[in-house]
Amino acid sequence: MAALPSLRQLSYLVTLSETLHFTEAARRSFVTQSTLSGGIMELERLLGGVLVERDRQNVRLTPLGEQVVARARVLLADAQDLMRLSREMSEPLTGDLHLGVIPTIAPFILSALLEEVHKQLPKIQLHLHEAQSEKIVEKLEHGNLDMVVLALPFDTRGLKVAEIAKENLYLVCHKSDQHSTTANSLQDLDLSRLMLLEEGHCLRDHALSACPVGERKNDHRLKASSLPTLVEMVSANLGFTLLPEIALPTHMIKCNPELTVKAINAAPSRTLALVTRKSTPLQSEFDVLLPVLQKIVQNLH
Repeated sequence: MAALPSLRQLSYLVTLSETLHFTEAARRSFVTQSTLSGGIMELERLLGGVLVERDRQNVRLTPLGEQVVARARVLLADAQDLMRLSREMSEPLTGDLHLGVIPTIAPFILSALLEEVHKQLPKIQLHLHEAQSEKIVEKLEHGNLDMVVLALPFDTRGLKVAEIAKENLYLVCHKSDQHSTTANSLQDLDLSRLMLLEEGHCLRDHALSACPVGERKNDHRLKASSLPTLVEMVSANLGFTLLPEIALPTHMIKCNPELTVKAINAAPSRTLALVTRKSTPLQSEFDVLLPVLQKIVQNLH
């Protein structure tokens, strides 16, 4: 049987792909630069091709190197799951659990989630990570997160997905905005005044999915980096926005007398979901977290 690449060699290449710097990659791998370089050279010999182009100024992956990195990430994530499988079999519902949550869900569920996890999973140490959908899915695929809570539609790339809840988006406008307060559908609104989160937030994509094509092209509106900022912009009567149902019971909406909230016909919607890798060794934790999240969101709705 031909010699196979080692997980250590593959991890060296993956780390180098993230840094494109041998010294930094070696530091992150806790080895000397010569050890890391030697491991990658041996990997190239085993695979029979050049993976990394090197000169005095630059380090870059070859097309083969990029393909190997993509497959190496999957192998390394599976290896991490394998290591955790024995712990899960001998001591289920114990240890660390790294959960990613997107910013348009996190503020509304985390307090209740931490309380429920403490009650139902007392031996679990929950580590929370907030980031946009693309980033947390990437970290999940690479084995850096165990599960993520996000909103669909979003490309989950063959991952294991379980629905938490469906929710519509609601029109939120200034009380003096007569045109918006009397609107019954998106077609009744002046979409040039629609304010959204900046690019990268899936809530933005969910809102735009229901807008006419012409309006999607005309994208010069004011953009916010967070929901509280977006609400403040509406409160200043700079325009109107569409917010998920989960955000409506919060202080920033209920205690703002300047705002009007209303349902509209054919409103855009999203589906909250709990997502993990199909190879996860934490199926027991997944099965406990799912109904906990479903109950939390149901109570908010």
